[in-house]
Amino acid sequence: MSSKLIPATPAFLDDGTPFSPAYDDIYHSAAGALAQAQHVFLRGNDLPQRWRARRLFTIVETGFGIGVNFLATWAAWREDPNRCERLAFVSIEKHPFRAGDLRALHARMVAHATLAPLAAQLADAWPVLTPGLHRLEFESSRVTLTLAFGDALALLPKLWLRADAFYLDGFSPAKNPDLWSPPVFKALARLAGEDATLATYTCAGHVRRALADAGFDCTRADGFASKRTMLIGRFAPRWRLRRHEPPQPFAAVERHAIVVGAGLAGCALVERLAARGWHVTLVERRARAGCEASGNPAGVFHPLLSRDDSLASQITRTGFLYALARWRALERAGHAFARSRGGLLQIADDDEHARALGAAIAERGYPPELVQAMSAAQARDAAGAPVARGGWLYPEGGSLDPAALCSALCNEASEALSWRAGVQAQRIERQDNAWAVFDEQDACIARASIVIFANAHDATRLAGLRHAPTRIVRGQLTCLPLPAAPALRLPIIGEGYAVPLTHALLTGATYDIDDAGDDLRAESHAENLTRLAGLLPGLDPAIAARELALGNLAGRVAFRCVTPDRLPMIGALADEAASARQASTLSGAWPRDLPRAGGLYGSFAFGSRGLVWASLGAELIASQLEGEPWPLERDLAEALDPARYLLRALRQGIVVAGEA
Repeated sequence: MSSKLIPATPAFLDDGTPFSPAYDDIYHSAAGALAQAQHVFLRGNDLPQRWRARRLFTIVETGFGIGVNFLATWAAWREDPNRCERLAFVSIEKHPFRAGDLRALHARMVAHATLAPLAAQLADAWPVLTPGLHRLEFESSRVTLTLAFGDALALLPKLWLRADAFYLDGFSPAKNPDLWSPPVFKALARLAGEDATLATYTCAGHVRRALADAGFDCTRADGFASKRTMLIGRFAPRWRLRRHEPPQPFAAVERHAIVVGAGLAGCALVERLAARGWHVTLVERRARAGCEASGNPAGVFHPLLSRDDSLASQITRTGFLYALARWRALERAGHAFARSRGGLLQIADDDEHARALGAAIAERGYPPELVQAMSAAQARDAAGAPVARGGWLYPEGGSLDPAALCSALCNEASEALSWRAGVQAQRIERQDNAWAVFDEQDACIARASIVIFANAHDATRLAGLRHAPTRIVRGQLTCLPLPAAPALRLPIIGEGYAVPLTHALLTGATYDIDDAGDDLRAESHAENLTRLAGLLPGLDPAIAARELALGNLAGRVAFRCVTPDRLPMIGALADEAASARQASTLSGAWPRDLPRAGGLYGSFAFGSRGLVWASLGAELIASQLEGEPWPLERDLAEALDPARYLLRALRQGIVVAGEA
């Protein structure tokens, strides 16, 4: 369960140095934030020299503060002609500033001509202040900033990455002892790559001893300004400290991947891999992208609130915010996919539901940019029509055209994408160091080191998975002509949903489990209209009934793929045969213990949340392939692991040694 995030309060000493009232300490030396960042953290970690000729260089910082260390590092990366291809910066901050406060602080502090435009980009990209991880991208995604908002003691064990350098920059050990404690340093050691370095302004004896106990060999160096000495170090453990090594990039023979399925999941993968320099062959049984559930006239997107802030809520919130960032980048690049503005309104199921979630919003301090509780009167004014009761407005929620989004994602990939449309992937086969995908005539469609299954319910068949249960859900939509429908100002959800289109009101969808019928049904239209009337009491039932009786209702049937726990399958696939052979030793296994099917990944079973999960799922898989920091906490990623059902079966003794 996430805790309430308390933003930082801007304050200054008489000389203008930014100051934290909560910790009674300054954010940087009075001698200058940029100079301190360059001396202590860049030179202390031998940067930029150490990142040269590297594909990826990852830095972990404890204490983001005002962000000057990140800005200085980003500026140094830009100015270095021999820079690494990709720079990943991960920073933890318990009390982040609000975007407006950060912008004002930068205006006072960042007068340097090189840093000022970077500071403006950072403020423009600054995320909604919610707990957890936020992935920001700059320089065409070549520079990533992963902000971890919350307590370091809770968040550090949930990060999954391989760090090349550490910036230890919390408030002083005397003012913020938790951030300089042995548990923090041990958590950093679990993330340290070979010969990872660290730098910090403090030389406190207990800090040096705790770092040594965690495996860091530290020495004193010349300090900055009035501080005579500082501490630099290198990860050099004298004994094994960890059970699992930090992640490495997948050893691909060539940067070529096959993606099966051109819905939202597959097209998001195409764009995320292409942004990293991969070539992608996209295999789709239909003639174009977005023909299955992604071909619906519109889809809605919004966070998921729950009283206990469940795993599903946390994953959906992260996915929602990341998707918004990716869509804005696409729109800046000139792509359009009919994304609505003005928010999305959720109608509470009943008065108890409204009270409970209203209390949860207040208790967790969710900012109004994410969600706003609304009375019935406020909801009616927002919707522009009578509504059943109050609920919540998601200011950044809304609707868009999923097929147009699929096209935008593929177009953004440009020449990195090769299309194989109108082809059914029938089977896969391992050939030397690559995988081959064959069609129904047993002709090879494509061959690559990586195959990613984004083909919904057919993924488990094609991948040969026995322990990845999915089911199909038939969903019929109804288009109610505008003369018969209330004129809504924004999309509405609740028991069903209503999306205003130019020519109709889109409503639905039915939820028919294990129903493979693709026929339009009058009873399904009637079911959709009944739910719509429950949301919009101003709907004239006689008019709706007449339209139904006259057969004037258009609609569409599509099929969703769901898992028993209603979470998607995202990540590396397990080697089920190898796991069966080792069943006796894997009965108490954790996800990282399982053997994996080298080069096989999945991104499917998104149910009705493809819009908010597809981008995050693609970023997670791309990060796994590249050995980059994961874009969400490890426990959340493990909840999405396609091997989670195999893991449960092993723990329950259902998988026996020798099972084929």
